[in-house]
Amino acid sequence: MTLLLTVLGAVLCSFSVSAQVVPQADFNIQGMAGKWYLIGFATNAQWFVNRKADMKMGTAMLTPTADGNLDMSYASLSSDGSCWRMNNLAKQTNVPGKLTYTSWGSVNDMSMVDVKYDEYALTHTIKTKGSDPTVVTKLYGRGVELSADLLERFRQFSLGTGVLPENIAFLPKNAECPAA
Repeated sequence: MTLLLTVLGAVLCSFSVSAQVVPQADFNIQGMAGKWYLIGFATNAQWFVNRKADMKMGTAMLTPTADGNLDMSYASLSSDGSCWRMNNLAKQTNVPGKLTYTSWGSVNDMSMVDVKYDEYALTHTIKTKGSDPTVVTKLYGRGVELSADLLERFRQFSLGTGVLPENIAFLPKNAECPAA
């Protein structure tokens, strides 16, 4: 019973911490346009434990739409030479820097937490599928390298959202997929 209460308390704490995440105050969706490299990935999702070792750096092409939304196109080169691709349209909410999209049956509430448009972007997403919400934080860079300070800031932020230390990954560099 004590273990159950401890686990329940940890889960509730992670939800309350995640609920306090707010987007960057002066967010500019146009500044997100262009290519980004996925450098850091952290989540409390169970699937990540089994796949973390195989994950490599991928790219995201972000394109603001005329109606204020964000077209997100992801690509990552697999070890067998094939490309894993995914496209989502994130819709702007009434809070600048907070977007929502659906992917693989999950409703995703994404916040652009900290962005320096020519260098890095830190995002926080709560994915909800049924009654099973998960937290995902990502660190993107305009180039394949970011400073040690930014990597540590991402690590600390992820820990603060309830992600366990072993579920924080800095992805190894990878060749890029050819243009689709």
